[in-house]
Amino acid sequence: MTVQEWTFLLVGLSFALYIWIAYKSRASSTSEFYVAGKGVNPVVNGMATAADWMSAASFLSMAGLIAFMGKDGAIYLMGWTGGYVLLALLLAPYLRKFGKYTVPEFIGERYYSDAARVVAVLCLVFISFTYIAGQMRGVGIVFSRFLEVDINMGIFIGMAIVFVYAVWGGMKGITYTQVAQYTVLIFAYLVPAVYISIIVTNNPIPQLGFGDTLVNGSEYLLEKLDRVTTDLGFVAYTQNTKSMIDIFCITAALMFGTAGLPHVIVRFFTVPSFKDARKSAGYALIFIALLYTTAPAVSAFARMNLIDSIQDVDYVNSPQWFKNWEEIGLIAWKDKNQDGKIRYSAGTALEDTKPKYLGQERGSHGERLLVNPPNNKNDNEVYIDRDIIVLANPEIAKLPFWVIALVAAGGVAAALSTAAGLLITLSAAVSHDLLKKTFMPQISERKELLYSRLATAAAIGLAGAIGVMNLAFVAQVVAFAFGLAASTLFPVLLLGIFYKRLNKEGAIAGMLIGLIFTLSYIIYFKFINPELNSSDYWLLGISPEGIGFLGMLLNLILAITVSSFTKPPPEDVMKMVDSIRSPQ
Repeated sequence: MTVQEWTFLLVGLSFALYIWIAYKSRASSTSEFYVAGKGVNPVVNGMATAADWMSAASFLSMAGLIAFMGKDGAIYLMGWTGGYVLLALLLAPYLRKFGKYTVPEFIGERYYSDAARVVAVLCLVFISFTYIAGQMRGVGIVFSRFLEVDINMGIFIGMAIVFVYAVWGGMKGITYTQVAQYTVLIFAYLVPAVYISIIVTNNPIPQLGFGDTLVNGSEYLLEKLDRVTTDLGFVAYTQNTKSMIDIFCITAALMFGTAGLPHVIVRFFTVPSFKDARKSAGYALIFIALLYTTAPAVSAFARMNLIDSIQDVDYVNSPQWFKNWEEIGLIAWKDKNQDGKIRYSAGTALEDTKPKYLGQERGSHGERLLVNPPNNKNDNEVYIDRDIIVLANPEIAKLPFWVIALVAAGGVAAALSTAAGLLITLSAAVSHDLLKKTFMPQISERKELLYSRLATAAAIGLAGAIGVMNLAFVAQVVAFAFGLAASTLFPVLLLGIFYKRLNKEGAIAGMLIGLIFTLSYIIYFKFINPELNSSDYWLLGISPEGIGFLGMLLNLILAITVSSFTKPPPEDVMKMVDSIRSPQ
């Protein structure tokens, strides 16, 4: 069987499984649609939470960023993992004890204000759609390569699958679908990692192979990576290039953003009690660690294999994997020194933020050309999209076709599991918080369930349109979502539990300043003036990926200040906070 046939088989079987699970566990009430009836076992919820959490950014893009950024890329690993610990300890059990359906519902009741609820919904919409955009691009990349369709067509296929099981099953269907998706994605990530670890270091445990010697025993893997990358003009693989303040801010934004992500928080509303919320958080950490401790090894193996596979190879004899990805526009080569060989080195072709410089033109060798590349003949000749590394890694290592197809199925599972969770969170915010709790309190439960499904369908369509826009690499787009979550929702959730004096005026002011500041900063540097997107122009040297931490500080300061000069919350709200914090 060919790679494409294996892919059709494995992806098709996984899709059939997801849809069957959604049908068998379809929601029949708003409680089942929003929070799976609050009866999910902690182990099952831990697995579903891990799938919800480990998106296309974790599965596809994180290892690619670490592979190309080296030690700098570890900020994504540290930020996302550390953030989950914060969520498990600081927020999840208390919000579960509150016992409602959504994050905006908590904010609306804690701050005794429909206006606060609406602002929270607004923040949630910006966070969720930014996050979903990354998932849709991840799905498009997988399908474009392995089903040999256009990236945009791949996005539409993904939208259709999510539509079926998200609209049908709601949170109840998604929970059990995510258990299956976690099984698929973790198996798909670990199998090639073990294969390649044995090939490269003769060690079957990738986490140990990462620090082991190469098969020939001449030197350690990381020593060779440092030497090879330095020879090619890059910074050594194990050396930082970012400023310490930017490293700190990006890591902090990812950590606090994690603890403020509505679609992850709502997973802890689905278990029977707040004790089960703690248990499911612990199980989820174990399930997440399986992938996150493997990612650095996958990154190092991929970078080493990539260099060995293409460096100084005649283009006419370039490996098939290179031509496959070149065909869909995620790799391009320009023979700048006219020697017919692929020359991969440090330079501007690799440093472009996304493949906007790829054209349809073909060179004399049949290669896909860069559009208006720098003319320096000693510059890098290859553009490689960072999001393809995990998917291309098994091809580069010449693993069996079924392993290559398995990775494709895993990438799709990771993207769709997170997209589905985000879509349910969005639909709940619209139907439950905006309609039922604010503008249309008289509607029946049946009508509310109908509006939830309509909102999910509309959100899927808009998410696909955003994904087609191709804003940046998957992990970068997701990092922006985390920055928005850190600067808007996390402070009011944290203070709402641990600072009784915070009132509605402070909460609203804090969320708005965090949203406006962070969103404006990202839009300015990523869309209005992308040519200024460098440390020379950033505020205090903080990149758009890390600016959410500064937005969070502004939120905290303004919220506490405004609350200090306005009326304290009512007595019943104070008692509610005490009740949430009580261990009984």
